[in-house]
Parts: sequence; C-alpha cells; structure tokens
Amino acid sequence: MKKGLAQTLMARLEALGRISDEPGRLTRTFCSPAMHRANQLVAGWMIQAGMSTRQDAIGNLIGHYAAEHRGQAGEKVLLLGSHLDTVRNAGKFDGPLGVLTAIACVQQLHEKKLRLPFAVEVAAFGDEEGVRFHKAYLGSMALAGTFDTRDLKRTDAEGITMESAIQDFGGNPKQLATARLNPDRLLGYVEVHIEQGPVLEKKKLPLGVVSAIAGQTRAHLTFNGRAGHAGTTPMALRRDALCAAAQFILEVETLAKNRADLVATVGAVQVFPGVSNVIPAQAQLSLDLRHAVDDVRRSAGAELRKRARTIAATRKLQVDWQAVSETAAVQCDGSLSAVLGEAVKPRQKTLVLLPSGAGHDAAALAAVAPVAMLFVRCKGGISHHPKESASEADIRITIAVMGDFVQRLAALHYERV
Repeated sequence: MKKGLAQTLMARLEALGRISDEPGRLTRTFCSPAMHRANQLVAGWMIQAGMSTRQDAIGNLIGHYAAEHRGQAGEKVLLLGSHLDTVRNAGKFDGPLGVLTAIACVQQLHEKKLRLPFAVEVAAFGDEEGVRFHKAYLGSMALAGTFDTRDLKRTDAEGITMESAIQDFGGNPKQLATARLNPDRLLGYVEVHIEQGPVLEKKKLPLGVVSAIAGQTRAHLTFNGRAGHAGTTPMALRRDALCAAAQFILEVETLAKNRADLVATVGAVQVFPGVSNVIPAQAQLSLDLRHAVDDVRRSAGAELRKRARTIAATRKLQVDWQAVSETAAVQCDGSLSAVLGEAVKPRQKTLVLLPSGAGHDAAALAAVAPVAMLFVRCKGGISHHPKESASEADIRITIAVMGDFVQRLAALHYERV
C-alpha cells in the first residue's frame, strides 16, 4: 500500500474544505457555485485516476473506470462513492472522505494497470444533506430512479426553485430520468464514511462494517397562537405559540428517552414576530426521528403528532404538521458486507458490526442495488462540525481495505462465470 495515497487524500480533503459558499466556514450546498467548483476539482482527480467523467442531469459527478473487456454488452458495474455537499459550518470528512477513498481505490488499479471483470464507477453526489431545499438524498434518489419530480417546485431561502437551480447548474430538470442506473447491471453500491459516533474510538478500532441504516422521519410543525402586548395581556388569556412549542419539545425528549434506541431531535425553531415585548403568535420547528426498526419510528411519529394536537387544543392554538421526508430503514447486504469484513479482518484485531443512526446515500441506492458501508473511526465521534476528523493512519488502512475488497469481489466474479 503506497503511503502517498493516504497523504494525497488528506491534502485533497483540505483542498475541498476551502471550497465553500460562505467565507470563514465550510458550507457547500446543492447546485451552488461552490459545488460547481468542487465538481470541477474532483473531476480532475478522477481523470488522473484513469477514469472518464460525466455530470448527470441532476448534477451528480460520475467517474467511470472500464472493465477489462470494455464496452461488452451487459457489463456489470460496482458503484462506490458518497456526497460532496455539506451541512452549514461543516467538517471536511463527512461525504468527501467516501468520494476520495473511492478515487484512491481506482487509482491503485490504474497505477498497476489492472482492469476488473466489472466496471467501477465513483459517484460524487450533489446532495445528501438536504440543506438547501430541505429534502435529503436528491442526488442518490436520481440514480435510484426514486426522485419525486414534485420536489422540483421546492424553493430555497431566496425563493429559487429547485428546478431553476438545477438548470443554472448545467443540469436538465426535464431529463432526470436519464440519471437512473440500470439495476440489472449493478453489482452493488459501497460507501466509506466516518462513523459520526464514538463506538470505534471506544473499541480502539479503525474500521467497522455497517449492519443497517436507521430509518428517518423529518417533519415541520407550526404552532399558531395570537400576538399580544407583553405588559398588558394577563397570563390566563394568552395564546403563546412559543410556550406550546417548548412544551412539545420536552415531550419529544421524554418520548425518545422512554423508547429503546429511538433518537428524536428538534434542531430548528423560529418565532414570530420575534419581538421582546410581544407574545409570540407563531412558532415553527423541525422534528427529526430515527430508529433502525420502521414500525417503532412510525409509532413514535404518530404519538408525537397526537401530543402536538393535544398541546394546541389545551392552549387554544392551532398546529400544522407537515411531513418533509421519510426514509425507511435499510439492512446492508449480507454478501457484500461479508466480503468487506474479510478485507477488514487482516488489518485489525476484531471485526465489529454496527448500525448507523445517520442517513446515507446507501439508503437511497438500496432501492436498486445491494449496499454495504465501511465506517472509519473519527476523533471524539464528532461530525457535522469543523472539528470533525479522522487520522491519516486510519485512512491508509481504509484505502488498503477497499483495494482488497474490490480484488476479492473480482475473484468471486471469476468463480461464478
């Protein structure tokens, strides 16, 4: 394993980390100018690794490394990758690590002049986080053929529609169906990602194989009350929307603590009119629910919706509940995960299987292909934060594991032919 590939990957992470929509911090959103620059830079690295490149109708960047028998009818494809977009004020590793590890994996094949019995494609998805249009997995859903074209009418904070954003980016919102991959040709999708949690660090292990990805529900709630003078309205006559929202937030916390492995978060709250001496007339808040068992997650969502209505009725308010998105839990493919595990075993003392509480592009790709994921230890379990990090030593092991993985998969492919 060439030490230089890990060093190069770290340098590339730093270079991508400087490409941002906002000065002074890393924020790179779907179809933004920063994303355009990131795609250009990463496309250059793909070409250096021996790949041809294309940008699809929604703005995903795809690198293609041809099979040993190029252009053969029915050529199978192994898809590797992750996303290039970020949350606001992000770290450098979430998403780009998976893209750059995939490129390094292909780079090894290219330097050795090796071709596999299947093509390898590297996907750099344009949106996984859902920051700009409040809908996650836009890029991977386009590849899976599950993109809902009604979402093209969504608007960002500046009133720009998704349709216009894709058009301005150089995509084609009227041809999104052309981005869909042929499931008959897909061997699978494998994604490398930082763990975003503390388990691997606690176990003193660099890598873990993911067993499942938790399902996720996102909703937007609005409590509507009545504004009033803060000094002249008696407490008994108030219809305070913020107090209702605060009560609901505590209900969310209580319910999650009482249901095993459920996590629930209210991460955004907006209050109107937002004046210190006026009783809040409206409170808007987000809700994020996650669990590896869909029935548990759905039951929790139904219960919280009921509690929101009860709170509103008791306080003589109105509440509006809008479903933003729902993603089913995904079990990772046993066969792909087993091959991945065999590549991990020689490089660390114990093979650990662990679920992912975070969502990933693999969840969307599972609709059309077997999926597997490899987690990389991250310092302190920190993610979605500028202090997010993984060590060069662990990344060196990761590149070696992924290189071994594709070779093992190729050997199995030959055996079956």
